[in-house]
Amino acid sequence: MVMRSARIAVGVLLGVVLGVSLVGLDFLPGLSLVARASGMQGAWAESLAGWRTGPFEVSDVMVSSRHGPMRARVYRPRQPKGHPLLLTTGVHAAGIDEPRLVKLAGDLAAGGLVVVTPEPPELVRYQLSPTVPDRLEDAALWLLTQPELAPGGKVGLMGISFSGGLSVVAAGRPALREKVAYVLSLGGHGELTRVLTFLCTGVQPDGERRRPHDYGVAVLLLNVADRLVPGEQVEPLRDGIRTFLRASNLTLEDPRRAEETFQEARRLETRLSPPASTLLGMVNSRDVASLGPLLLPHMPVLAADPSLSPEHSPPPSAPVYLLHGVADSVIPAIESELLAGALRPHTEVHHLATPLISHAEANGEVSPVELYRLAAFWSRLLDASAH
Repeated sequence: MVMRSARIAVGVLLGVVLGVSLVGLDFLPGLSLVARASGMQGAWAESLAGWRTGPFEVSDVMVSSRHGPMRARVYRPRQPKGHPLLLTTGVHAAGIDEPRLVKLAGDLAAGGLVVVTPEPPELVRYQLSPTVPDRLEDAALWLLTQPELAPGGKVGLMGISFSGGLSVVAAGRPALREKVAYVLSLGGHGELTRVLTFLCTGVQPDGERRRPHDYGVAVLLLNVADRLVPGEQVEPLRDGIRTFLRASNLTLEDPRRAEETFQEARRLETRLSPPASTLLGMVNSRDVASLGPLLLPHMPVLAADPSLSPEHSPPPSAPVYLLHGVADSVIPAIESELLAGALRPHTEVHHLATPLISHAEANGEVSPVELYRLAAFWSRLLDASAH
């Protein structure tokens, strides 16, 4: 969870705490999680963040899947409670080491949840592949065979970004259908073709126009590079794109290293010949307006497999929680709204679009009402995990 403010005013916090006194203690688990995730400052906030939390241990394991083994990390509280959670990051080279994923997994484990973070290698390679929901299904089934981690026979699924939609797909698979306690899509998609069209055109399904995030457009070029340049240019172009994406990932962690890596991506551009140099130049200059139309004709093939879209896959029977940042420019918030509409005839759906989170960045002000809504959302989900 990426909060849009790491510092929340005491007045805001006190207002929400007053609301807790009106609705009861059931609200506190979600508010405590939000306090931990947002990095609230001050005695009140620290007390709230530490409410009913405890230590946990972290270990790495290998999980088998039909597509080969994959790394995973287990966050195990000393006093676990509720159903374990399979938490998957988005398209990111750092995989289970991605700092925001590590932070969220730790925040959840501190509250008592056993958390397992699998690392589908396709996501580490920035690939949008139908093998990913297979791996999530297999990871969930593996978790269910570990009685010390999943004594209750059910598991929760949570995915971030594109893994959000793919977690919903996995939760609807027959092998998991009665074994999932809940599934959460955090900034995820409902129908992949819609998202890819937005990234290429800047037009949402409702007709609203906005500038797509250059990170998402660069990932698309990486996936279809072999359709746009001669064979001998494919890997050099992909190397340049990966360098740009790595620099983008470093922006929040280490600005100096990020700039050095952006410079390396620009140096790689000078070593290429057209058309690869032209395409990498568009990536380096963040020229999504020029790059998008070149990618658009290839998107139907990339999104063709129905297992890449929750709306084209069997719906879960478990409750579905859809959380989205209203200003998300990688996967627009309308995706969760449309997915909620598609799922409601089949299962219980909880949907929240909030300005307090975004797809990648963290800034902005926090209002008591929005903080209250976000805490209430997480409280409902944590309650589902406990039963």
